Amino acid sequence: MANLLSRATSPYLLQHAENPVDWHEWGDEALALAAERDVPVLLSVGYAACHWCHVMAHESFEDEATAAYLNEHFVPVKVDREERPDVDAVYMRATTAMTGQGGWPMTVVLTPAGDPFFAGTYFPPEPRHGMPAFRQVLEAVVDVWEERRGDVDRISAQVVSHLGALEAGDGPALDADALDQAVRGLAGQYDAARGGFGGAPKFPPSMCLEFLLRAAARTGSADALAMAEHTCDAMARGGMYDQLGGGFARYSVDAGWVVPHFEKMLYDNALLLRAYLHLWRQTGSPLALRVVRETADFLLTDLATAEGGFASALDADTEGVEGATYVWTPEQLVEVLGDEDGAWAARLLSVTTGGTFEDGASTLQLREDPDDPARWASVRERLVTARATRPAPARDDKVVAAWNGLAVTALAEAGVLLEEPDYCDAAVVAATLLATVHTDAADRLLRTSRDGVPSTNAGVLDDYGCVAEAYLAVLGITGDAVWLERATGLLDTVLDHFRVPGDAGVTGFYDTADDAQRLVVRPRDLADNAAPSGTSSAAAAFVAAAAVTGEDRYRSGAEDAVRSASALATGSPRFAGWTLAAAEALLAGPLEIAVVGEGEAAARLHRAALSLPSPGAVVVAGPVGTPVPLFAYKDLVDGTPAAYVCQGFACERPVTDPSQLRG
Repeated sequence: MANLLSRATSPYLLQHAENPVDWHEWGDEALALAAERDVPVLLSVGYAACHWCHVMAHESFEDEATAAYLNEHFVPVKVDREERPDVDAVYMRATTAMTGQGGWPMTVVLTPAGDPFFAGTYFPPEPRHGMPAFRQVLEAVVDVWEERRGDVDRISAQVVSHLGALEAGDGPALDADALDQAVRGLAGQYDAARGGFGGAPKFPPSMCLEFLLRAAARTGSADALAMAEHTCDAMARGGMYDQLGGGFARYSVDAGWVVPHFEKMLYDNALLLRAYLHLWRQTGSPLALRVVRETADFLLTDLATAEGGFASALDADTEGVEGATYVWTPEQLVEVLGDEDGAWAARLLSVTTGGTFEDGASTLQLREDPDDPARWASVRERLVTARATRPAPARDDKVVAAWNGLAVTALAEAGVLLEEPDYCDAAVVAATLLATVHTDAADRLLRTSRDGVPSTNAGVLDDYGCVAEAYLAVLGITGDAVWLERATGLLDTVLDHFRVPGDAGVTGFYDTADDAQRLVVRPRDLADNAAPSGTSSAAAAFVAAAAVTGEDRYRSGAEDAVRSASALATGSPRFAGWTLAAAEALLAGPLEIAVVGEGEAAARLHRAALSLPSPGAVVVAGPVGTPVPLFAYKDLVDGTPAAYVCQGFACERPVTDPSQLRG
């Protein structure tokens, strides 16, 4: 019989709707029930594309005996971390504080007040590799709860006190010396042999790539550009990139980008699409251009939803087997391609007899450019057709506001630069979905929707930042001032409802609004993780809004956001790439470019303006009289479209020839 999760909209929660566990969604009702029964809350947090979440579900949450014990002694609560990043952030911080590490599935035991007193991640059904069995964990927790309640109170009070300590993070403004220091800090952790930073597992450093490209544009640093280019080249040629269908997997389990964790996330692909686009803009790399087109096409074909948004993820598993859709043996290549082409493809794609993955299968790598591009095109087409007959991974088709904002920004820019109107059209349609379905009657953002139906989950800071920047990107390609109104409305909400109070002793912003559902602490995570933090997302949007409007409050918002994370950015630049990129734009000005006019001449100027690698340059194209501040007192020149390059609203002489544009 279905449990209460059958009423949920989250695909992850619905995956657990038939569990024998009496799951509840997060909320006051579940906490009140725990208080009424005088039992702890068992909080399990994961997401739909999470491999180990599926494993623990099959091993434990589908087991009748385990479920019966859980139901008797706990109020079980299931949370989709993508739907409730605020809940995830609070209890992940507790988990790392108590155990020294985090991850998903996350397992936390709470008092009925929501105070954590035990935490972990995946637990097996029986003792394994030094880990206790899940049932053993549950029994030990129940024993402590029933026999040593004083210990529960003491531990939970200590944890909540730790969580409530507001991380300062504040430091001086990130000036040129600090940004150069951050480049040197990244160089100290750079894997010169294989690209990227650190060892295995290795995640795509998309936000650091954007910072390095901006730093290289500002300083001419060959080292910064080389780190970005080498990393992009290594990722795109390895098994983490889908050589047949385009798009990147979430991370590589090894240091050489050979074997991915196969889930494909919208945020990764949106961020990497933009990074490769900017690499191509800066270097003319044919590989980067190919990746941009293939990744954009992947978004439009594999992640687009019927309502015009983009789905969150493709699962790592196919029918319970990780990577089954994507890996190949030499025999399978021969079966599809024939002996000669099969052997050629195996050499080209590093498909070996022993395999690079599991059970003799290999991921597909493209370490060298094909010596026969036409032959490769034919081989690729046939392999794509053959792969389409395989079972496909499940898709988490919920629409997340922040991640769709990232996709909109990347597609809008790529559409203009590559002269691909389909990309621009998709960006406008997705932005319109965010402006309608994801916006309530009070003009506040909602975090998620599915099938065109919004959830009731309030947007958090990264939603506001990423969506506001997306609206400004759509303003840039349409010239429609409604997008400026929408963007500034969101950013004014951030200033009014997310800012840390002046008497708190620190600057910056919380991740949740002051009128959001209360948690044991109000989260404020300054670090970029797989996607930009709320703070860095807001900083990027404030920079762009200041460039379009000239409003001091937006520049001040950007400066506050950057300063709040400056200590992190200089001390641990790997976890502050988006903040550093925003700081580069603040330092540069940034350029404010108004392309005034219509038709092909204006389009050429628009492409040329977007081609400038100047850090954080903001480009808006529209007809004469476009009602945005950047267009004030700007006209055609002798009846011809013109581009006005400005900084701080002080403009150079307008140009009508794209070759005259300079950063």
